Amino acid sequence: MEIREIIRTGQTWLGIEFGSTRIKAVLIGPDHQPIASGSHEWADRLENGIWTYSQEAILAGLQDCYRDLKADVSRRYSEALTTFGAMGVSAMMHGYLAFDKDMNLLVPFRTWRNTITAQAAAELTELFQFNIPQRWSIAHLHQAVLNNEEHLGRLAFFTTLAGYVHWMLTGKKVLGLGDAAGLFPIDSAACDWDPQMIARYNQLIAGRGLPWQITDLLPGVLPAGDCSCRLTEAGARLLDPAGDLQPGAIVCPPEGDAGTGMVATNSVAARTGNVSAGTSIFAMIVLEHPLKRLHTEIDMVTTPTGKPVAMVHCNTCTSDLNAWVGLLREALRTFGAEPDANEVYTRLFQLALTGDRDAGGMISFNYYSGEPVTGTDDGVPLFTRRPDLPMSLANFMRAQIMGALATLSIGMDTLTVEEQVGIDRVLGHGGLFKTPEVGQRLLAAAIHSPVTVMETAGEGGAWGIALLAAYAARREAGETLEAYLDRRVFADAAATTLAPDAEDVAGFDAYRRRYEAAIAAEKAACAALKG
Repeated sequence: MEIREIIRTGQTWLGIEFGSTRIKAVLIGPDHQPIASGSHEWADRLENGIWTYSQEAILAGLQDCYRDLKADVSRRYSEALTTFGAMGVSAMMHGYLAFDKDMNLLVPFRTWRNTITAQAAAELTELFQFNIPQRWSIAHLHQAVLNNEEHLGRLAFFTTLAGYVHWMLTGKKVLGLGDAAGLFPIDSAACDWDPQMIARYNQLIAGRGLPWQITDLLPGVLPAGDCSCRLTEAGARLLDPAGDLQPGAIVCPPEGDAGTGMVATNSVAARTGNVSAGTSIFAMIVLEHPLKRLHTEIDMVTTPTGKPVAMVHCNTCTSDLNAWVGLLREALRTFGAEPDANEVYTRLFQLALTGDRDAGGMISFNYYSGEPVTGTDDGVPLFTRRPDLPMSLANFMRAQIMGALATLSIGMDTLTVEEQVGIDRVLGHGGLFKTPEVGQRLLAAAIHSPVTVMETAGEGGAWGIALLAAYAARREAGETLEAYLDRRVFADAAATTLAPDAEDVAGFDAYRRRYEAAIAAEKAACAALKG
């Protein structure tokens, strides 16, 4: 009855996150714990060499996810969802959504997964003396400039996926600080676009005859806690075509999945970090001091409040692992078994811990696309092994999981070894950690650091953006995001911490030495098989 009253009176906060394979909605109550959820499965498509999601898929997925949330509320509490205190939208970061002055999409959405901007990324990195990865929005824009693409003459605005959905719901062309940092570099002191880099870019394109400067195209930037955007009548009808939802709720600044991952793991203070392991995998370490030098394998972004963050991003984590688990489940079906998918994952993951610490000479490259950390421009999945050692399912699964972590492990050495970045705690979240201990233990071996997983680790970014919505609506004057999370959300959070096991570390190091030696084989396989 208490929860029904909370729902009826709008004492709830909604988060919706567009992940790579699933759109998820989480509704939380005054204690910040989920009370209902909804989801929609989707997938990107490779069209004319571009990984993309259509506008129709974005809208249909948003509506179906919200519809599923409403059904969950009705099923659990016999209540109609008509209002909430605040909401927020998050999505996979980066990519390129380009619009004309009437907000017509000019080219298909180019997602973070594309590695088609190498020339632009290299030129901008040299210009800014600041790493611009291929997936960043400004890299996609500048590659279009270098390619003299026709749509640039009509370009009036570009943004991220979260920024686009936020605009549909509120009519506001804005981004949260964390998501903005993957579109164009941010000045952390000013919590706005970096003015020196804006000047350099405008000078770079000055002779190209373009009808705009970069400032004409950029969205506004908002810090966490801003409550200036509201759900419009049109936005409410778009989100809930059934007409039950009332307009007027606060809509917090849209964020990227990196920012919501930091919030969901309480990793927004200096010397804290988190590892998000799902379709992609990335580590986010909040810095005390700037890095000593430019590292092209390290992305510099910000927390939702503007603190500088070093990001080690790898394009692929669980996609190939999921494919192998699906194959093994299909094999079971040929014998008449109908195993539950979650049980299959749990048993196979647990089996991995019984294998040899170095996976018995097996190596798995999970590359569905290029990986800048290892210098690969493209990718194909590749599994190989030493022929003089026997195969076992336990070693096979261990090789798959360690393969999903290997590229991150290489990238993290740049921060912890070369830059001597201090880290007090690393929290893991995402699908890799759903089976207790396994992903957590192997990640600790991969990064040579204790790893903490909270009971809420599986909630992920949708919960993180719901927390940001609650912060925007409920924070007291002067209350920082760090204080809000520490005192109101995570004060009594249940968590487990695993320190690196010495034998696991030695085994992972041996696996990684073979992995790095075999990168040449991955490149050769890609050259031979791609296309």
